[in-house]
Amino acid sequence: MFITAQNDWAPVNQRVAKRGSRRRRNRAKGAAEALLGTRTKDETREGIFYALLKWPMLFFVGAWLAGLALTYLYTRLYIWVYEHFVTWRGTRERLRRSMRRTNNYRDWVVAAKELDSYLDRQRWKEENDFAYYDSKTVKRVWEQMRKCRHRAEEQENGEVDGEKGGKPAVEELHALLSACVKSNFVGVENPRLYSQTYYGTKNLVQNFVDEVERSIKFVLNTQQLTMEEKRSIFKGMFNNYGRTALCLSGGASFAYYHFGVVKSLLEADLLPEVITGTSGGALVAALVATRTNDELKKLLVPALAGKITACRESFTTWIPRWWKTGARFDSVDWAKQCSWWTRGSMTFREAYERTGRILNVSCVPADPHSPTILCNYITSPDCVIWSAVLASAAVPGILNPVVLMMKQRDGTLIPYSFGHKWKDGSLRTDIPIKALNLHFNVNFTIVSQVNPHINLFFFSSRGSVGHPVTHRKGKGWRGGYVMSAVEHYLKLDMTKWLKFIRHAELLPRPLGQDWSQLFLQQFSGTITIWPKTQPSDFYHILSDPDPPRLARMIHEGQQRGFPILKFVSNRLKVEKVIEQGRRETRPWIRRGSIETILSEDDLRSLLISGATDGEEDTTDAEGETLLELEEEAIVDGDEDEKFERR
Repeated sequence: MFITAQNDWAPVNQRVAKRGSRRRRNRAKGAAEALLGTRTKDETREGIFYALLKWPMLFFVGAWLAGLALTYLYTRLYIWVYEHFVTWRGTRERLRRSMRRTNNYRDWVVAAKELDSYLDRQRWKEENDFAYYDSKTVKRVWEQMRKCRHRAEEQENGEVDGEKGGKPAVEELHALLSACVKSNFVGVENPRLYSQTYYGTKNLVQNFVDEVERSIKFVLNTQQLTMEEKRSIFKGMFNNYGRTALCLSGGASFAYYHFGVVKSLLEADLLPEVITGTSGGALVAALVATRTNDELKKLLVPALAGKITACRESFTTWIPRWWKTGARFDSVDWAKQCSWWTRGSMTFREAYERTGRILNVSCVPADPHSPTILCNYITSPDCVIWSAVLASAAVPGILNPVVLMMKQRDGTLIPYSFGHKWKDGSLRTDIPIKALNLHFNVNFTIVSQVNPHINLFFFSSRGSVGHPVTHRKGKGWRGGYVMSAVEHYLKLDMTKWLKFIRHAELLPRPLGQDWSQLFLQQFSGTITIWPKTQPSDFYHILSDPDPPRLARMIHEGQQRGFPILKFVSNRLKVEKVIEQGRRETRPWIRRGSIETILSEDDLRSLLISGATDGEEDTTDAEGETLLELEEEAIVDGDEDEKFERR
């Protein structure tokens, strides 16, 4: 089983010196280059001022950034103290603690409604007006859609005759659905609509979503439209509405918080079909995408800690390895352990065929200027999942870059992508939103973000989904306006200086890696979850959890997942019925038959057109054409079977 290249066993990016006196003279220089990294001749800027000012400017900007970071920490500490001792006191603190002690979603909803009632948030739900969506349009469309559906149902049941000289009600309903079944139609999917209460949203928005679901189901089941018309309708809805994806970030052992987030979605039957993971998140995503729902419910328990043994070696073992190879962990050992999580050498295509879930793993090439790759069943169908997970977790100094592996028809493994090496995806594309939209029409993302270097800087001054601001009945700012403004200023100023370092090419490349994107890439999505961590998690960042610690991480992940479930439920409520419509209106076919996709007229025209050619060629052409049509229909049928099997 080949997973590494021969030169993986030499220190990464460390120059091998020749024997003799030159080796002694250049030893210090070689060590510095191995640590700091060097740019190639083509990348190095020329000019005397660049050479003179590069290091002084880097030192000055670095010192300024350190001061800003320290000030930012003090600002966040002040906000925490203010909220802890001023905002959360008395009954509201007791209700919040009761909500956080719940172990299932049903109990959490009861506690959340009680807290909303105490904070008088029910009045906000009953009022239609809100600045972050077009309430008048939503109300008008909701009323028209409900009336059209009622009239269409009456016509379907024969209670009234179809309208003479005008459009049938079902056609009006179709026109309304085509206009409003779009991602974030007039702001109804704005996260602010779910950030004012602990549970739920505006009653008008909820009524609108429920009516859209009922109307789409009626269009699917009505006899007033042909199957071809329905197929066209649902195809358009799918293109306009898009898909939802669950994105699991990297973060070493912090990634185990993802288990709780996944469990909360799984138990509510709200786990999206598209799942992506990076670094540690790729391991969790691989577990989810290669198991069915029933299998996952048995696995996502504290006893799973017995299977997490990647960091079991003592420092007397890994210190010599790190000194010899430049990496703490052994890629061969990790590959053996990872194979359990990915059900052996399963490929991306095989995982999709087994569960119907679309697994995506983000990998970065060892070459700093080559484009990243998002491995999935479309871009790399025969790539072995465990090799992609290892590549996505190959942080410089932790695990050397590895070669992706591909499974052949006979089951043997060979290097993929010409044997190029790949490493940690978090270094450049922790959350590959653009690639997901390109490949799978994803325009709604649920991001579970646990990167330790990023988690500290996530701060929602006006609240987030399921976590409203309690200051001034939801109309205030966390910690007060002044401190929220200071927090924003410091964060934006740090981002500015980080961009300056990157564009001025001041940053060296330690361990041969371009680290400029580590803080500057996109880390959030439509919904962003950041589980509550503990200081001890930093101490255990490269260690395996025991069952009690994993139980705590699963619980914290669930607690952060519960508040978003209502928002996700409303989104997937429409998405699932659209997918059901696409599935039921596809041209189903029995193997060995093409009767369901070709009419008699189509067959006759094919035979007549083929008769003009030579008899022998005609037979071949017809056979190829019919086989291609049959294969396409079989693929569609198999795709639906996989979806239902899940």
